[in-house]
Amino acid sequence: MTRYYTRVCNFYYGSRSKLLIRQKKTLPLNGNENISFDKVEVITRKSLKRISIHQINILSNKIKKIVKKDIKIITKRKKNFKNLSLKNTPSIMGVLNVTPDSFSDGGKYNKNNLAKKQLEYLFKKGADLVDIGGESTRPGSKPISSKIEWNRIKNILKNINKKKVISLDSRKSSIMEKGIKSGVKLINDVSGLNYDKNSIHILKKYKVPFVIHHSLGNPDVMQNNPKYKNVLLDIYDFFEEKIKFLRKVGINHNNIILDPGIGFGKNLKHNITIIKNISIYHSLGLPILLGVSRKRFIKELSNNNDSTLRIGGTVSSGIYAMMQGVQLLRVHDVNEIKQSIKVFRELIK
Repeated sequence: MTRYYTRVCNFYYGSRSKLLIRQKKTLPLNGNENISFDKVEVITRKSLKRISIHQINILSNKIKKIVKKDIKIITKRKKNFKNLSLKNTPSIMGVLNVTPDSFSDGGKYNKNNLAKKQLEYLFKKGADLVDIGGESTRPGSKPISSKIEWNRIKNILKNINKKKVISLDSRKSSIMEKGIKSGVKLINDVSGLNYDKNSIHILKKYKVPFVIHHSLGNPDVMQNNPKYKNVLLDIYDFFEEKIKFLRKVGINHNNIILDPGIGFGKNLKHNITIIKNISIYHSLGLPILLGVSRKRFIKELSNNNDSTLRIGGTVSSGIYAMMQGVQLLRVHDVNEIKQSIKVFRELIK
């Protein structure tokens, strides 16, 4: 049986978007008039057809029913959760790794006073939430014990401002539970809740929001020749099956974010395919998080123009994702990303 997927595309932003919606030429993404679309791609594993939203009725009854159902999901307004607003997208998730070996900022903030100072700086510069991690999951990294991981993050978590949204980057259920008790409001498990089977029970017990992150295997082996039949659709199916499983075990809230996991078991072609077509995941009905900050694909594309912080590549890919309606961007350089978004918004008014 052929499986059909709907990807909305050809987006408009700002005042242009609002005008086109009033003229009924576009449809708002997630009920947000600041970003709208006028085309859809109907995709199978063997074909792709791009049509205007006004051509949907000429599709066969079977496909028309699927596409209309997906568009209803895609245009429905997203509810805010906790202290996180999804109205003025993209929200910015700052990154704070209190580790000695993370791929980009390892060793910079693994002392409590430095971590606290950086946390305050990230919020001051406009982070809507900050993702704190005590274990490196960079390609090739090895797992560490729960004791070591907790010792790295416990002091910074104990001193967090309860009004701020703190995300915890951890694969271990024991760390998740301690973090939640310390005021963490979001769990970000890069294993897609596969590393520790008890994680599901912790999330259900505390009803805490969380990220479903896609990764192909554990960090120590995930970059060993990763393969997919169709990276875009394989990840979509992964999300869909994971959501069904979560509903089955009793997690019924929609405070869930989807992250396709750039660089986590993907080569350059996989990463570019995901970023270019990321709007396909809107039809799953949950917010999308994208982490492109300082990642290797930027080096692979820029060659001799690579740089230590890769801000240029992070900004360009972040703006591109913003123009596809991605609701959250996970970045190290919050100030520079906020700056780029502010300038971009003024230019397209």
